[in-house]
Amino acid sequence: MLYMKTALTADIGILEAGITALLGYAVVFFGLVLLMAVVMGLGKVMMAKNAKPAPAPAAEVEPAAPAPEVKKEEAKGTAGTILLHDVPEREAAMVMAVVAHRLGKPLNQLRFKSIREVKEK
Repeated sequence: MLYMKTALTADIGILEAGITALLGYAVVFFGLVLLMAVVMGLGKVMMAKNAKPAPAPAAEVEPAAPAPEVKKEEAKGTAGTILLHDVPEREAAMVMAVVAHRLGKPLNQLRFKSIREVKEK
């Protein structure tokens, strides 16, 4: 039988195989560490771009003069006040929203004079 010995099929011992394996692991580990350093560096660059500069310390501010009293006016589109008879404001708001939805009209086009709970006997 004819047997050819090539560089790929060379007989290597346990010691040489162990050294080759350790060098392979070292190369892969070094590549991973290098990749980790690149990713961390890019992360710090991106964080530096997104960081807002700290506001300058404010100089001593004089207290503001009290604001003049403003006359309360009704908001544009309101229909005045409403009387609530033993009904919490939250429930009254829900009732008004349901009525406006059922009628298909905006709430500011409806006028509610009072809301009273009807209790059955």
